[in-house]
Amino acid sequence: MASHMGCFLGCVLIVVALLQGAAAKTHIVGDTSGWTVPSSSSFYVNWAASQTFSVDDILEFNFQTGSHDVAVVSKADYTSCTKGNPIGSIINTGPAKITINSTGDHYYICTFGQHCENNQKLAITVGSTNGTTPTPTPTPTSSPGPSSSTTPTTPTGTSPTSSPSSASSLTVGGFSFLLLSTVIAFFY
Repeated sequence: MASHMGCFLGCVLIVVALLQGAAAKTHIVGDTSGWTVPSSSSFYVNWAASQTFSVDDILEFNFQTGSHDVAVVSKADYTSCTKGNPIGSIINTGPAKITINSTGDHYYICTFGQHCENNQKLAITVGSTNGTTPTPTPTPTSSPGPSSSTTPTTPTGTSPTSSPSSASSLTVGGFSFLLLSTVIAFFY
């Protein structure tokens, strides 16, 4: 009986590890267009609206080193394209991979020339788990306001919770909790 319990606990730990590992997703910012000055002012707004972002997901900004960069900024600096107040270091080497480590609103801009003013900027909303929080569509701005020396703040927000209609339909990263219940039933 003790060996069955040890095996059962081992299987449960493996399933939990698979569920956690499967939850992270890599988002290629701009898909095949990459991180560049877009052809339309709503390009990155539309791209973000088609995605669902979660903590531990990765944003991959594909760009040619020396032509673009990525800066994490506050909402005010995103709106006004203020380049002098990045949150952390500006990433100058492409491709840049940024792991999302908190829920809420996150803002990214390119600090080269007038790239941000020409809509090379991205705003996303991050939920706590995959598949539970849709990304709202931020409103693009057509002209930057005057620069200010606002102290950057870490993006914050809340994440709504969702409750599945039944335990058998709950999935995380494509793995079903039905799998976990099958493993449990196997040992009992």
